[in-house]
Amino acid sequence: MSIKNIRLEVMQFLEKNVDSFVEQYLIPVEKIWQPSDFLPNSEGENFFEEVKELREIAKELPYDFWVTLVGDTITEEALPTYESWLMDVEGIDQIENGGNGWSKWIRQWTGEENRHGDLLNKYLYLSGRVNMREIEMTTQHLINDGFDIGTGTDPYKNFVYTSFQELATYVSHNRVAQIAKKFGDNKLSKMCKMIAGDEMRHHHAYSEFVTRIFAVDPSEMMLAFQYMMKQKIVMPAHFLRESGQKISSAFEQFSDSAQRIGVYTANDYVDIMQKLIDKWEIDKVTNLTDEAEKARDYLMKLPARMARISERLVIPQEGHIFKWVEPARL
Repeated sequence: MSIKNIRLEVMQFLEKNVDSFVEQYLIPVEKIWQPSDFLPNSEGENFFEEVKELREIAKELPYDFWVTLVGDTITEEALPTYESWLMDVEGIDQIENGGNGWSKWIRQWTGEENRHGDLLNKYLYLSGRVNMREIEMTTQHLINDGFDIGTGTDPYKNFVYTSFQELATYVSHNRVAQIAKKFGDNKLSKMCKMIAGDEMRHHHAYSEFVTRIFAVDPSEMMLAFQYMMKQKIVMPAHFLRESGQKISSAFEQFSDSAQRIGVYTANDYVDIMQKLIDKWEIDKVTNLTDEAEKARDYLMKLPARMARISERLVIPQEGHIFKWVEPARL
């Protein structure tokens, strides 16, 4: 039987438990928080006073913080791309009989993720600290440009990617929350903390999918894990660009801002890699082919190797001036 057919069989095997995954890792619409829970109440008599307070507190936040928050927001706003990509993964079917269990999972996961961009976008708009038109153009470019995360339609590779990426976004939003609190913006801190909580919950889900695949198809799962780590995990917004610029031209400058302020660093990348190796206990996986054994050896040594490389990275001290965030506004 071909590798593709085995993957399809495994996806069908796991699909039997999709309802339990939804129940365990996702929250019903009526029970989960919504963006309006954390924003000034536009129906209330004190709306303008609440907005004024939000704007005053926002003045204290530094430039690299705003760049990072904008980049995080744009990443969340490009959600249509992520959903359409995952719907094409082998074993996920949104057509037959109204869609299978996996497409149900993707739609409900998307519904939860969609709230993140809604909340952050409204906060940025009310803050008065950023150029919303430039942000909106960047978001539209990012959706127009799509992305290629190097997984193809392989579910194993895609689940490695989402396991890694959900944990990375947890780190990023959680750090933004900590910095916002340090500068006295407790409301923004709470917003980002809630978003981070969602991301961690989603990370637990996708990493559980990988755990279950290791139990039934260990060698191919190990090879898929090695493949993704070898080629490196690209961020969802790796095609980021400002208006009038070439595709991907803004991503490195955005990453530099995130590193300078300590929101997401090369060390975090290595730490996440190690966490996944530990979580999936790849040192204990049995019944591997010779090729998969070599892949395991490669993976076990990789974090230390990547850590040595990250130590040599030099982040520019002078930041790029983005169209999204004009220093004169701060």
